[in-house]
Amino acid sequence: MNTTVVLIGPMCAGKSSTAKILAERLGRQYVDLDELRWAYYRELDAYEELVALLKSGEIGLLEQYNYWKPFEAHAVERVVPEYPNCVLDFGAGHGVYEDEALLARVQQALSTVAHVILLLPAPDVAEATAVLNTRFARLLQEVAGTVNPEALQLNEHFVKHPSSRRLASQIVYTGDQTPEQVCDEIVKRIGGQMPPL
Repeated sequence: MNTTVVLIGPMCAGKSSTAKILAERLGRQYVDLDELRWAYYRELDAYEELVALLKSGEIGLLEQYNYWKPFEAHAVERVVPEYPNCVLDFGAGHGVYEDEALLARVQQALSTVAHVILLLPAPDVAEATAVLNTRFARLLQEVAGTVNPEALQLNEHFVKHPSSRRLASQIVYTGDQTPEQVCDEIVKRIGGQMPPL
């Protein structure tokens, strides 16, 4: 069994902060799929055509989301065997699929992974959405100087969509815990199931 721990979840769920701490605690490599994805996306023949379409400005953010799905599934299929026994931080979109065939491909890719953990602030969908979109709006304001309503809608979609729950072997509800506390919870849950490298 590949002892990788994969963290999935919506934007601003705390995946990156938690994954970095978890990797250090477990003595494993931290791998950020968002940093690697473009190389994987370029492996598909339709990449340049898709980039040209997106740069044209003809489609909005919510429509763009659907175009990326085959690329995101491909990236998951590539990263899992290439980086075994690590702590793998998925981008928000890499854990959500509308198409059952794409979801099945990702489930197959993750079938060898010991732990796929979905991070959410609360079990209640409305509460989780409110918490995450408050964080996300603050981040967008800091980074871009404006809040794109479509980005918030997309993140709400990520919270509500059932595919991330289907991919997860466990769900950790983070509440108002710090990343260190969330990491403590994850280590407690998986500690006895993580053989040394």
